[in-house]
Amino acid sequence: MQQKNIYIIDFDSTFTQVEALDELARISLSKHPDKEAIFQKIEDLTNLAMEGKLSFSESLAQRVRLLEASEDHLKQLIKHLKKKVSSSFSRNAAFFKKHADQILIVSGGFKEFITPVVSQYHIKKENIYANTFVTTGDGKIIDYDHANPLSEEGGKVKLMKHLNLEGDLYGIGDGYSDYQLRESGMIKKFFAFTENISRESIVSKADHVTPSFDEFLYVNNLPRAISYPKNRILCLIIGEVDKSSIALLKKDGFSIRHKAEFEEKYVKDVHMVLMADGEKMDPEKLKLAVKLKTIGYLGNPKNRIDVAKCTEMGIVIFEDPKNNPRNINFIPKRMIDFMNTGATYLSHNFPNLQLPRIDKSHRLIHVHHNVPGIMAQINTVFAKHNINIVGQFLMTNPTIGYAITDINAEYDKDVFKSLKKIEQTIKFRVLY
Repeated sequence: MQQKNIYIIDFDSTFTQVEALDELARISLSKHPDKEAIFQKIEDLTNLAMEGKLSFSESLAQRVRLLEASEDHLKQLIKHLKKKVSSSFSRNAAFFKKHADQILIVSGGFKEFITPVVSQYHIKKENIYANTFVTTGDGKIIDYDHANPLSEEGGKVKLMKHLNLEGDLYGIGDGYSDYQLRESGMIKKFFAFTENISRESIVSKADHVTPSFDEFLYVNNLPRAISYPKNRILCLIIGEVDKSSIALLKKDGFSIRHKAEFEEKYVKDVHMVLMADGEKMDPEKLKLAVKLKTIGYLGNPKNRIDVAKCTEMGIVIFEDPKNNPRNINFIPKRMIDFMNTGATYLSHNFPNLQLPRIDKSHRLIHVHHNVPGIMAQINTVFAKHNINIVGQFLMTNPTIGYAITDINAEYDKDVFKSLKKIEQTIKFRVLY
């Protein structure tokens, strides 16, 4: 009988983007005359514990003493934290619902604010392990339950030994207490979660670095909201590109490399290229860029990019021929929109297509030479594989056809091979 997988997930800076006690301090001490100094002290204590430089129990005790918080402050914190769930966790809510029996939240934080946040994602209350506050009759937080193993140094290890769970255990977190589970041999693999913060002392010890929850689901072949993690999509920035343009692409989760030129080592793996005005695309390197899907050019690409070759290869170009200052951000946004939804609106060389996103479906993109009968072949493939089509879009120009098909999330992956084998296919990809 196959062992059941159990996923042990941290809360602070993992399930949420922030450290909850730090945020609680900002609420409870908002009117304190020395608030900035106290905020800094609490953040320092948090980081020392997360990096393994201070015992967790000592860090926790000192932080709680500094809080001066109450139950009313907790209510404000919960409202705030619900808006701060990590993006990759939020978009994979369906995974938590489907695998509720296999997911544990294990945190050195506190149930009082953790439970209301994670319960929205169908995580069972009995699977939430965290500390609890001690309050006075008027609701003032004065201490915490020191008998809880999670309040102690090595608390997560102690808890797991006590639970004695059967199955293969996988840990996901950003701090030293998460790594300790791997060090103790209690879990099979430790995934250092770096979407919100990357601690080198933890990353260096991890079995796998996961910049998003999508990456964790991908490497473990688990159901996910997007088919391919954005952190695996290489976006090359060439030349003197404005920092705000780069920031937009980085914020969306792509793996960014900023270089003076199109270096040989990136040619076969690059998915996106954003070029400064005046830069030129080497024709020979372009031919070898088999994974390249879109080029953004912050200027006029005439005589600098082989547009015909790009079209032939199914590469979408977004350009700024008039050097409009607003296009510093407009061009990267078009590239992002294309990668996220398949929209080719205002592209230089592709049929212009704007697309709605359809929930609970997967979007397939098929770029092909514009010859009669291709759509009939595409839909024959879907019929043979009993695929339920939710929505379908087609635009053509004299050279290419651009077909988008949204299908039901349940499907046989062999359908991809069949679509790629259709004669006249230029590019095929699964969007989400």
